[in-house]
Amino acid sequence: MRTIVVSSFLAVIFAKAALAHGAEAHGAEATWTFDRWVVIPLLTVGLIYVLGGWVLWRKTTAGGPVRAWRAVAFVAGWVTLAGALMSPLHWLGEHLFTFHMIEHEIVMAVSAPLLVAARPIGTMLWSLPRSLRVTAGRFLRRPSVASIWHRLSAGSNATVLHGVVIWSWHTPGLFDAAVTDVTVHRLQHLSFLLSAMLFWWSVFYRSNPGVAAWHLFVTMMHTGLLGALMTLAPKVLYQAQTATAAEWGLTPLQDQQLAGLIMWVPAGTVYAGVAMALTIVWIRDSGAVHRRGGAVGAH
Repeated sequence: MRTIVVSSFLAVIFAKAALAHGAEAHGAEATWTFDRWVVIPLLTVGLIYVLGGWVLWRKTTAGGPVRAWRAVAFVAGWVTLAGALMSPLHWLGEHLFTFHMIEHEIVMAVSAPLLVAARPIGTMLWSLPRSLRVTAGRFLRRPSVASIWHRLSAGSNATVLHGVVIWSWHTPGLFDAAVTDVTVHRLQHLSFLLSAMLFWWSVFYRSNPGVAAWHLFVTMMHTGLLGALMTLAPKVLYQAQTATAAEWGLTPLQDQQLAGLIMWVPAGTVYAGVAMALTIVWIRDSGAVHRRGGAVGAH
């Protein structure tokens, strides 16, 4: 109970700090951004995870190495997500398309897979009182909830949904709307994060390594195509996003081209690297199954 009180107190203190700074206009120099709709959820999730992990460690030390690795993955995912959405990178992203693209790729290709690899829900549930924990567990196991999750997290469905989110938000009108309207901007980041987490969950936990590698390859190809279209376009497609590029020594078209290259090459490299790793696992596992089958046949 004391831990819950302390956590709540810290959340209120940091929330007040977020509210105090969230309405400030951006200055002429790169600075940290404290948006209440970003800071409060991040702090809440982080505190709940820490509290749940503390309670769980007090109850048992079983599976210590795995739990420690997952905790490291969660912290890394949380820190990179906070950095992308709150650090000067976010401020720069509001002025240059290039940095905005870097921000998005960190959210989707770095933070999302790390958070998914951590499998944090179980740990977070331990932050709740027993009655609420049991109720939440029963709700998550309800057939209707399980069925919806089963359909959404299926490999093809998650890949298509994530692809639709990415392509929809990169239509010029909608992307520029996110730059000029803070509410739309928040929705953009939230949809990128949630659809990416759904996609990576399907890759890590719903598909066998060979199928998961295929979905990563498909995602690499369609995001690479989108990046290539932005890079090779003969004219500026994103007027609002590139409006201040000249202040940074770039033409609007150059800013757009650099952003496209970032989506095309570095982000594609992440998908390709994980796909190659999964392909190796798939080949290794297939070889092991074949050898076991041969050994059984020999007997």
